[in-house]
Amino acid sequence: MLLFIRLTWKWLRRGFKAAAACGIVGIIVVLGILAYAITLGPPSLSTSQNTLFYQADGGVIEGHDVGEDRYWISIDEMPEEVINATLAIEDHRFYSHFGFDIKRIGSAVLTDLKAMEMVEGASTITQQYARNLYLTHEKTWTRKIKEAFFAIRLEIFYEKDEILEGYLNTIYYGHGAYGIESASRYFFNKNSDELTLSEATMLAGIPKGPSYYSPLADEDNAETRQERILTRMNDLKYITNSEKNEAVTASLDYYDHSEENAKAVAPFFQDEVVNEAARLLDTDRESIESGGFRIYTTLNEEHQAKLERALTEEFNQETEIETAAVVMDNDTGAVTAMAGGRDYAKSPFNRVTQAKRMVGSAIKPFLYYTALKNNYTPLTMLESKPTSFEIEEGKIYSPSNYNNYYADQEITMAQALALSDNIYAVQTNVDLGPEKLVDTLREFGFDGNLPAVPSLALGTASISLYDMVDGYSRLISGSKNVQKHTITKITDHRDHTLYEYEPVSNEDKDNKPIDKEAAFSITQMMTGIFDPALNGYTSVTGSSIADELTRMYGGKSGTTDFDSWMIGFSPQYVMGVWTGYDDNRKITKARDHQYSKEVWANSMEQIHEPLAISAFTPPPGLKGVYINPASGKLSGPACPKERLVYMSKDDIPKETCEGEEDSDIEEIEKELQEDPWYKSVVDWFW
Repeated sequence: MLLFIRLTWKWLRRGFKAAAACGIVGIIVVLGILAYAITLGPPSLSTSQNTLFYQADGGVIEGHDVGEDRYWISIDEMPEEVINATLAIEDHRFYSHFGFDIKRIGSAVLTDLKAMEMVEGASTITQQYARNLYLTHEKTWTRKIKEAFFAIRLEIFYEKDEILEGYLNTIYYGHGAYGIESASRYFFNKNSDELTLSEATMLAGIPKGPSYYSPLADEDNAETRQERILTRMNDLKYITNSEKNEAVTASLDYYDHSEENAKAVAPFFQDEVVNEAARLLDTDRESIESGGFRIYTTLNEEHQAKLERALTEEFNQETEIETAAVVMDNDTGAVTAMAGGRDYAKSPFNRVTQAKRMVGSAIKPFLYYTALKNNYTPLTMLESKPTSFEIEEGKIYSPSNYNNYYADQEITMAQALALSDNIYAVQTNVDLGPEKLVDTLREFGFDGNLPAVPSLALGTASISLYDMVDGYSRLISGSKNVQKHTITKITDHRDHTLYEYEPVSNEDKDNKPIDKEAAFSITQMMTGIFDPALNGYTSVTGSSIADELTRMYGGKSGTTDFDSWMIGFSPQYVMGVWTGYDDNRKITKARDHQYSKEVWANSMEQIHEPLAISAFTPPPGLKGVYINPASGKLSGPACPKERLVYMSKDDIPKETCEGEEDSDIEEIEKELQEDPWYKSVVDWFW
């Protein structure tokens, strides 16, 4: 027993000494940190949080939702309701701590350790202010340590009221509003000292997540958070029960910004820029919008204006049909213009990037690219007639052509693409095996659900317009290195480069490159949708707009019961247009199917007006030859129609179309030699 007591006392003394040593070391470290913080002097309270977007020519893009709205008011001018609501939900021990809430930190550390990642924060108002002034919003331990150090410096050199005043004047409330005064004017069109308790508590809940808690973005989430704030204020005795109940039930009247939004430059494009920047910097939208970044984009303001003008001219206010359009540089994938709908103020839903719709025949160029890589040529002949295909488990699939028109004879691939013959497409997909088309689509960057079935040849997969135009740009350029993007460079407000666009090589030994010869052959065949020489049992699909075009274009339309597509290109730019109804109702009017083509033609003609005429340049392995579209043989003097196609020298036909007539004469002569009936006529005459 005595030995046990001695050993216990020995270890206790050692423990006390170790604890004392640790305490002394800790005190020295803390004093050292404080001394270092003091020697650095007071940190600057100046802030530069406005994120600016620049268009391709370097000019600043006028923002619809990006921080330009900022007012500074003193804490004495701020209503008590705003201060109390903010303290209640963000940091109710603000006036009693030294920049850190130890209790909240302990709870957050335990939660983070359990999850083995940063999932819960315990930042005080001082820490949040420090982060907004000097740091990024990334969730890392390094950033938290820096945040703590800046918070110490703020607490040493500034009064609590100064810190709270700075915080409330710089915190981001979404929609481009920084600070409580800006937020009050944006949401309620009044000065902050006029806010009611209900309005103040609604605003106090927004900074935690502006895109989630803004009443203009999600009123249900905003009201739930507002009620939580009022309950918290009531618990802390800031307000009475009756005041809480009155504020919860009060009706709020938000300011209508529709006229201001209508003046914004490329609002759908700017939304995509924010989303792309968030992905590139691995952060959220709020951090991008409030981070003081300089984002250099690919926007061509002239292209954007011409696209919007075309939309305005084409659509009248009576129709409810919606649209989406995007213009992209063929060589780089840079997006030069984008419209995600007819009216951003009425619906900010971006139908270019967010909507996935059945693409119809717009998928056929990728099918025929697959075919060219599997021993087909632009002159391969298949029958165009009503056909039923047996698919899995004995089921029968019977596709049909538009309006049930058929050639009832063999036609070439070049003509099948120009006329958008469905039978030819399905027959090709079945002959190749649908898995090969799926593989091709994956090679061109398409993901999502791509069912390997015969009907995939007719575009039964749902794909976004953004991805379709991206795929076309790769086909036209013949390179997987072309990738859609809206951003060329991102810097912080001190001009430190955080990101710069560089084409990523996707063509290595593990990722087969695009076959440039097959890609160019398809690109050139797609110019046929505007060429009447390819008219057959029906007109080429671009005939309705061919007279509006003044230069060489290629393209492909796509039609389903619910969607209308037009994706077309010049040697410089590719543009895609979709029209349809958001509620997926059927398109019943022929005029509604024409919108996409008209918008495309109008926009592309305006965009190319100042540009020099240019041509598609074939790769060395292909040769251009004129063929007779009906027979698929070489054109000659006696052929009524001819069409230029590009193909491998080995695949060029040897016969000309008039060769059929010559062979008939030769056969008659042979018959005469075998049965010289003319001799009997001569004998009779004599």
